[in-house]
Amino acid sequence: MPTSDNFLANVWNGSIKRVGKAFHNPYRKVNIGPVFLKYLKHIPPGKLHSHKLFGHDTWFVSGQEYLYGIKEIFIEELYKQTLPTNAFILDCGANIGLSVIYLKKICSTATIVAFEPDVNNFQLLQKNIASHGLQNIDLKNEAVWKEDTMLSFESEGTMSSKIVFDHGAGAKKLTKAIRLKNYLTRKVDFLKMDIEGAEYEVLCDIGDSLSFVTNLFVEYHGKFEQVGELSKLFELFSKNGFRYYIKEATPVYATPFLREKKNSVLYDVQLNIFCFRDEKGLN
Repeated sequence: MPTSDNFLANVWNGSIKRVGKAFHNPYRKVNIGPVFLKYLKHIPPGKLHSHKLFGHDTWFVSGQEYLYGIKEIFIEELYKQTLPTNAFILDCGANIGLSVIYLKKICSTATIVAFEPDVNNFQLLQKNIASHGLQNIDLKNEAVWKEDTMLSFESEGTMSSKIVFDHGAGAKKLTKAIRLKNYLTRKVDFLKMDIEGAEYEVLCDIGDSLSFVTNLFVEYHGKFEQVGELSKLFELFSKNGFRYYIKEATPVYATPFLREKKNSVLYDVQLNIFCFRDEKGLN
C-alpha cells in the first residue's frame, strides 16, 4: 500500500509535468512564439505575409495553411528519413516550398526537382527557395500526369488546388502537365507525391518504373466509390518490393458508420502512405 509520502510525491510530480506541458511550445524551434502562433491561426487569407524560418524570410498568404504545413513538416517531421549524400528527390506538389526547405535541411547536398502547377503557389515557391538561398533545385510550374498535355486546373492558390477531371465543374484555366514517368530513368532516393486526387492515375502509369524509387510518399485522396483504387495501389507497391505504412492524413469522419463529416473536405478518404524497402533491398 503506498505511503502518504509517495502519494504526495506522485501528485507533485504529476503537477509539475502538467505545468510543463501547458507551457511547452513545440513551435519554438521554428521561431513561432505564442503570440505569433495565435496570429497565424486568425489572420484572414489572401494577403502576403512573411515569417523568419531558420533565419530566412518565408512567404505565405494563408496563416492557417502555413501553420498546418509547419506542424506537419517541421514539428511532426512527416518526411524524416536517412538520405544518401547527393540524393535525388522528386517533389510532386511542392506548394510554397516548405517540403523542399525541410528536405534540404536533412540532406543539404540533395538535388530536388519540385513540381507545382498552381501559378500563385509557384510564385511563392520561387520566392521562398531564393530567400533560403537553396541550390540544386529545379522548379517546374507544371502538374505531374500520365502524359505530356494540357489539363483543366482549379487554381485557388491554396493546398487544395487540383486537376479537374469533371469539365462541368467550372475549371478556371489550363495548366501544363508532364509525364512523371519520363523522370524515372535513374535512381530516385525519395519520390513525394501530394497531387490532390491525381495520384492513382500517375502511379498506375509509373508502376513499371517504381523499381528506381527507394522511398515513396503518397497522400492518397479518394471517395468511397473509388475504394478499389487503394487495393490496386497496395498490390502495385508490394509487386515493386515496397513495404508500406498507412496513417490518416485528415480525420474526415468522426463517426464513420454514420458518415458524419468533421469538416468540409471534398474526399472521403485522405491517407498518408509511406513506402520503403527492406535494408537488404537497398542499393
